Order: sequence, then structure tokens, then C-alpha cells
Amino acid sequence: MSPTNVTLSRLDCLFLAKVADQAERYQDVIAQLKRVVTASDVQLTLDERNLLSIAYKNITAAFRASWRTIDTLQRAQIHHLPREELALMDVQKERIEADIATTCQDIIGLLEGCLIPSAETGEEKVFYCKMRGDYYRYLAEASRGKAREEHASTSLEAYKYAYKHALSTLDSAHPTRLGLALNFAVYYHDILQSPERACYLAKHAFDEAVASVTEPTFTGQILEDSLMILHLLKDDLILWSGEFR
Repeated sequence: MSPTNVTLSRLDCLFLAKVADQAERYQDVIAQLKRVVTASDVQLTLDERNLLSIAYKNITAAFRASWRTIDTLQRAQIHHLPREELALMDVQKERIEADIATTCQDIIGLLEGCLIPSAETGEEKVFYCKMRGDYYRYLAEASRGKAREEHASTSLEAYKYAYKHALSTLDSAHPTRLGLALNFAVYYHDILQSPERACYLAKHAFDEAVASVTEPTFTGQILEDSLMILHLLKDDLILWSGEFR
């Protein structure tokens, strides 16, 4: 029997997605979880959601690293290479930008079409709305002109909505809320190039979480995740505060 004719259960899809994740076959992870998303019950379990998030994150991380490498080379060699070679580098960068756009638009389509509308109030909705902000931010990073402005504006709207929802539904030390604060601060720093606003947001989130984490309402892996993000927030605060003093 051809594999394409096999009817897979939801548990089968999850098992295959986990195997593909171990093999770093992230497109296969996404393909299996899309089967679940497009089924009648579109809400993902925590395991399914995390696998989907990790798969898209790994794919986009590779593209973004490639883009930054070429961008850095261009800037370093702008006065040393012939114009023709710089133009060829730009062609390669545009190819990577197209790959980033395709991947980001794919997950944004899932988020806006299925995952966010069906998400429950609280952590699940914050998680998906944060993802929406993240992938519009990645689009903004790899865009130019009006397209960059539009993606940056949509990313800001997504982050603001997610953060407002997080403030009203999640503990200040919850890792999903902290992860949102971290990425929202990165948006202010990298996209709007405002280290002041980035530091303000990061410090506010850090201070509130530290006050709460001394008497945590959760333990185990969730607490470990919160502490890890707190360290990242602290590192960024130290780095960014030196930019405007």
C-alpha cells in the first residue's frame, strides 16, 4: 500500500511528528501537524503545539542566520568589492528573503485561520498571539520599504494584543508571559530601534516576575522555564542599557 493512502489517527500523526523532530526533519513535523490542524478538532494539545512551534522556529532560524551572514558581508565589503559582486550578493539575499516570507506566511495562515480563533482564553491564546507577533517581526526583518513598515505595524499590533491579554490572564512569572515580554522587547530594540522602550518593557516584566517568583504558584519545569527567561531578560537589559547611557 502506498504511504499516501494510509489513514493516520491523531496519535499516529503525533508519533510521526516526534520521530521527524528527532531526525530534524522539520518540514515533516509541520506536515503531520497540519493534518491535525485541518481536522474537525483544530485545537492542538500541548505536545502538538510545542512541536509545531519548534519546527517553524528551527526552519526560520536557519534562514534568518543565512540572511544576517550575507547582510554582514555586504556591509563589511561595500567599499571593497565591485558593484557587480555586491549585486550578486543581493540576489542571494533576496532568495533567502523569499524563503523567510514563504515560511512565515505559512504559519501565520495557520495562526490566523485556525489556531487563534479556536484558542482558549489565557495561556493558549497568548502563546499563539505571541507567535503571530514573532513571525510578522521576522517578515519585517527581511523586508524593505513599505512592506517592512506594514509587517512591523502588524507585529506591533499582535504583540500589544497578546501582552494585554497576558497581563489579565497569566501570572507575572508564567513562562509564556515572560517569553512574550522578552520577544516584545526585542521587537522594540531590533525593529523600532528603541533601546529605551525595550529596556522599559523588559525591566517592568522582570521586576514583576521576580516579586512573584519568590513565592511561585508553580514548580518543576514551568518554574525552570521562567527562571531561564528571567536570565535572558536580565542579559538583554544589561546589553541594551549601555546603548543609551
